[in-house]
Amino acid sequence: MTSETLWYANRATGAVCLVLFTVVVLLGFAVKLRGRIPGLPRFGTVSLHRTLSLSATAFLALHIAVAVIDSYVDITVLDALVPFVSDYQPLWLGLGTVALDLMLAVLITSLLRARMGHRTWRAIHWLAYASWPVALIHGIGIGTDTGADWMTWLTIACVAAVLTGGGIRVAHSARASRRTPAALLRTAEGVRS
Repeated sequence: MTSETLWYANRATGAVCLVLFTVVVLLGFAVKLRGRIPGLPRFGTVSLHRTLSLSATAFLALHIAVAVIDSYVDITVLDALVPFVSDYQPLWLGLGTVALDLMLAVLITSLLRARMGHRTWRAIHWLAYASWPVALIHGIGIGTDTGADWMTWLTIACVAAVLTGGGIRVAHSARASRRTPAALLRTAEGVRS
């Protein structure tokens, strides 16, 4: 395989990862909101979230493998796993590594979910929310297509979708916390003191 082919493959898998992980984040919001996707039962949303998470992770593994195999830029396996040690664009590549490490923690604990407490799993699963913007910044900083119109619009669409989904998720949580008896009790106790 030529270096040019690998370069195009790396760019393509990076863009596909952005789209897939954006959809995974949106499905995560839908799962938390107990949302349904038209045509799927409620458990179908959870199943789709898990399946797309694994698919996105496979594309991420391909993206990393192509970057390591491509001889045009010297990126080692160590550079892909340990943040900020690379000689090539250490900040931008390091952010990608941080995002990968966070996603690996989420993936491993999700696979071991039955063996760990729900609270522990849930706390670690929150790292997925942190990994998405870190990966996005990695792509913007190191991506060779960052200035291209198609990539700009793809990035804007993904950011807008996640911000909208996150806004809905936060608004729903705020509304739900105002309606719970515990929240009402805390409010009443706060008024008395």
